[in-house]
Amino acid sequence: MLDKIDQLSSQAFDELNGVTSQSELEAWRIRYLGRKSELVQTLRSLSTLSIEERRVVGARANQVKNSLEKGAEEKLLSLEQSLSQLTSPEKIDITLPGKKIPLGRLHPTSQILEEICSIFNNMGFQVAEGPEAEWEYYNFEALNMPEGHPARDMFATIWMDSNADTGKGSMLLRTHTSPVQIRVMEDTKPPIRIIAPGRVYRYEATDATHEWMFHQVEGLAVDKNITLADLKGTLFEFARRLFGMDRKFRFRCDYFPFVEPGGELAIDCIVCKGAGCRVCGNSGWLEVLGCGMVHPDVLRYVDIDPEVYSGFAFGMGVERFPMLRYGIEDIRLFYSNDLRFLGQF
Repeated sequence: MLDKIDQLSSQAFDELNGVTSQSELEAWRIRYLGRKSELVQTLRSLSTLSIEERRVVGARANQVKNSLEKGAEEKLLSLEQSLSQLTSPEKIDITLPGKKIPLGRLHPTSQILEEICSIFNNMGFQVAEGPEAEWEYYNFEALNMPEGHPARDMFATIWMDSNADTGKGSMLLRTHTSPVQIRVMEDTKPPIRIIAPGRVYRYEATDATHEWMFHQVEGLAVDKNITLADLKGTLFEFARRLFGMDRKFRFRCDYFPFVEPGGELAIDCIVCKGAGCRVCGNSGWLEVLGCGMVHPDVLRYVDIDPEVYSGFAFGMGVERFPMLRYGIEDIRLFYSNDLRFLGQF
């Protein structure tokens, strides 16, 4: 019986040392000093012992009980002193409401990128990525723009110093994400169905509609018997899911050196609904992406036989979509780090 009391005392003091609040102290008191506690039950069972055992066990039990009560009083005093220090004028006023924790959110560009990728994922396209510091071969030559080709003037290129002699020309910051398509076709045989989201760079002055760094999503599908009808059907479905089923679409011819024929997809103006306004240049239409059938020479660069396989490609500037959706008139707002602007999304 004495061993049991000593063991109970040791356990109680160990737990008392770990008490950090008054509620924990009260729970400890009930457990070890309450009416139904094991120590109190021991005191009540003394009548079953002999007179000699009753004297020894009773004395020890009362000694432990008094020691626990004193320990509880000291712990309560310690907790009260700690609380008074926290509530002193030099400390925090715990009666004040807590500070609101600001919640982070995705950048509007990241939001639209996730939405675009989700739409194409549901249509069977996989996401592919590539380096932002790219070789001239992948950025131009393999895309049917050899050295001296006038189409290179369409891209204000940021060139980089590189002493490596890889046979792939100079290094640059990619001007579009089309190089990812070449890298995928080099390593993967058809059928291929990918989209390539990422940052691209242009050496040009910034204004309300131009930035030196922005995002693009380009897509590629290569397989047997792919036709222009497949391209139009894919892009019309994408535009419906992104802009709404009530949108009107227009598909027109355009020129890009890596597709033949090339085209552009436009939607009726979100602002004026096609009536004509400043946003759409009074045309009633807004161009949203360029596209076309993959040029046979591009397929030959990656050892895909254009007599057997065909494909389509498309590309779009990502920031343009939230600008249209939310009526944002200056692309520079996306990267100004102004929390007043970013907090709206």
